[in-house]
Amino acid sequence: MALKHWFLGGIVTAALMLQVSCVTTKQVAYLQDMTHGTQIELENKFEAVISPYDELTIIVSCSDEELSKPFNLNRGQGMNNNMLGGNRYIGYLVDQYGDINFPVLGVIHVAGLTRLQLQELLRDKLISGGYIDDPFVMVRFQNFKIFFLGSNGGRAISIENERCTFLEALALSGDLNVYTNRDKIAVMREVNGKMVMRYLDPRSSDVFNDPFFMLQQNDFIITRDREYKNFLESSNQVLAFIGIVSSITSFGSFITSILLLNRNKE
Repeated sequence: MALKHWFLGGIVTAALMLQVSCVTTKQVAYLQDMTHGTQIELENKFEAVISPYDELTIIVSCSDEELSKPFNLNRGQGMNNNMLGGNRYIGYLVDQYGDINFPVLGVIHVAGLTRLQLQELLRDKLISGGYIDDPFVMVRFQNFKIFFLGSNGGRAISIENERCTFLEALALSGDLNVYTNRDKIAVMREVNGKMVMRYLDPRSSDVFNDPFFMLQQNDFIITRDREYKNFLESSNQVLAFIGIVSSITSFGSFITSILLLNRNKE
C-alpha cells in the first residue's frame, strides 16, 4: 500500500517538474524583438494632467518676498503639508468640479491642465491683476501614485517626478515572477468618467507605442498568474496529503509487523 502511495507521489512530482520546465525565455523575457542599436520613436509624448481630487503644491515667489506671501498658504491654514526646500507648504485639493480656491485670485478651474500650463495661467493672472511684476510659480503633484493588484496582494507606489512609464512601474513593483502571464498585464484608468482597461505585453517593443505606456496618476496595473501556478499549488497540496497518508500507512504496517512477530513467538 505504501509503495502505491509513493508511486502516485512520484507521478505528481514528475508532472509538477514538467510544468515548471515549460516556462521558457520566450514567455518571460522583456522586449524580445529589440537588438543592439534598435531605436524606437515614442509616439505618445505625455505630461500628466490635473484631475479632480488631485493634491497640488503651488508656490509663488518673486524678488519682493512680501508681495508673494499672500499667495502662499502657510502651514496653519490646511491639513496637507508638503516640505520643499526646508519650507512647509499646504496642498490644494482639486474639488469634484476640477477647481481650486487660490488665495486672492479666488476659484480657478484647473482640471485638464498640465502643471506647466497651470504655472503659466497663475503667472499671467498675477501679472495682469497687477499683484506681482516678476512672479515665479511652481506647481507639483503631491499624490502621483500607481497601484498594483495581483495574486500576491496590492500596493501603491508614489512617483516623485510625475512621469512614469509602464516598464518603470514594473521595475518599481519589484518585477514579475515566472508565474505572471505577461500578455495579460492590464492597465486600467479613468477616462471621461469611465474605467478603461488595456492589456500591455512587455515582451514586445510594441508596448512603447501603446497609449497607456505612459502612466497617469492613479492608474491600476493588474497582473494574472498562468494557469499552471494553480496546478503547482494544487500539486503541493496533493503531495502533502500523499505524504501524510504514506506516513500513516507505513506506521500501520510497522505496528502490524510487530504484532505478527509477537504472535509467531507465542
